[in-house]
Amino acid sequence: MQEPILFLKDASIFQRDSLVLSDVNIEINKGEFLYLIGKTGSGKSSLMKTLYGDLSLQKGEGQIVDFDLKNLKEKEIPHLRRKLGIVFQDFKLLNDRTVEENLLFVLKATGWEDKKAMKVKIQEVLEKVGMHTKGYKMPFEISGGEQQRVAIARALLNDPELILADEPTGNLDPRTSIEVMDVLEEIHKSGKTILMATHDYALIMKYPHRTIKCEGEELFEVVQQTS
Repeated sequence: MQEPILFLKDASIFQRDSLVLSDVNIEINKGEFLYLIGKTGSGKSSLMKTLYGDLSLQKGEGQIVDFDLKNLKEKEIPHLRRKLGIVFQDFKLLNDRTVEENLLFVLKATGWEDKKAMKVKIQEVLEKVGMHTKGYKMPFEISGGEQQRVAIARALLNDPELILADEPTGNLDPRTSIEVMDVLEEIHKSGKTILMATHDYALIMKYPHRTIKCEGEELFEVVQQTS
C-alpha cells in the first residue's frame, strides 16, 4: 500500500486564535495533482501555511514529506521547506538581482557550495519552465507570467517531493494563466506531486484533477462535472 506524501487526520486549522477549518481529513499520494478551491477567506491559505510550517497544527494529526506537523519544531522548518517547492501568488522574487541570481541565492541559502553544480541546476530548472534565455534579466524586465515561471523554477531547485502552489495564476490574465498551467502540468507528468490552491474554475475545467473544497469551516472532496 502506498504511503501518502501528505495526510491530515481530524485536524483543526487556526489563523492565530480563530478556527478556520475543523475536522480536516485529507490524503495525497505521490504523483497526484490536487486542486484546493474555496472562496477568499474560506481557509485555503491558512491550510497551505500550516502545511509549510508558517502556522502550527494545534489539533489533530498531520504529516507531510515525513515531517510530523503536530510536533514540528522551529529548527525543523527550514529542512521541511527544502523538501517542498512553494509557489506564491505574488512571485516573491528579489528585484535587486537577476533571474539567475535569484535562483543562486536560494541554492546558497539551502547549503549548495559547488559553483559548477549550481550553474547546471539553475539552467536545468530554467529550461523546464522555458526561461533559459532570460536568466540575465531583472524581474521587473520580464512579464508577470515569466516571473511566475521563474518562481516555479525556484520551487524545483531542491528537487521537492511535493509542490504547494498557492493561487499561482491569481495575478495573471487568462492566457498567461494557461501558459503557467501548462508548465505545472508538464512538471506533474514528470512525476511531481502538486497541491494547488486556486479560484480559477476555467483552469479546473480545462485541466481536470481531484478537487477538494474549503467551505463553512469544512474541507471536502468535490466531484467535477464533466461536460
